Amino acid sequence: MNIKVSASILSADFAFLGDELKRAEDSGCDMIHFDVMDGHFVPNISYGVPVLKSIRSRSRLPFDVHLMITDPLKYIDAFTDAGADHITFHEEICGDKNEVIDKILSRGITAGISVKPDTPIERVYPYLDRLFMVLVMTVEPGFGGQGFIPKTLDKISALRAEIIRRGLDTHIEVDGGIGFNTAPKVARAGADLLVSGSFLFKSEDMSASVNALRREE
Repeated sequence: MNIKVSASILSADFAFLGDELKRAEDSGCDMIHFDVMDGHFVPNISYGVPVLKSIRSRSRLPFDVHLMITDPLKYIDAFTDAGADHITFHEEICGDKNEVIDKILSRGITAGISVKPDTPIERVYPYLDRLFMVLVMTVEPGFGGQGFIPKTLDKISALRAEIIRRGLDTHIEVDGGIGFNTAPKVARAGADLLVSGSFLFKSEDMSASVNALRREE
């Protein structure tokens, strides 16, 4: 399986964010992961549209935007205008998921849906044929640096089986506690897009860390 790596800037040094983006790109990362938290849907506040807009010109990599917010529909245009290449929102929102997907796709970018660790993976099945990816959270969303939750491996396996059964090419992204020991486990379960923050940005040799994430054994 062709494993791709998305570097989560939640763990980057924000005093040198432009340099951190370049380091991720030079180290072979495939995407930049941009976590947006509103302090309501999850118990933390991160950053938003102005930060995305300010760093868009500092990287040629696709920007993988994860909206951990209560009402993503209201912000699709703003994040797309700021430079998002892909937007993922949560299955657990109260609004119409198809309406959010419609809006994302109408802007000419790709859509994804994320599920928290305790959300049944079957809830995303009705939308699979419209999604570029499904993001399986392997920690509770809200804070970086958490430990990996092993039970999420079963959800990844079930989702991969459903994607294969339906003949789709939907990607499975994972985020939370992804590092040297957990990357092979999620890859064997069926994930092909790995988000990593602390493991990458806290490493002295990010290139070696990226390569470590891509190994499947």
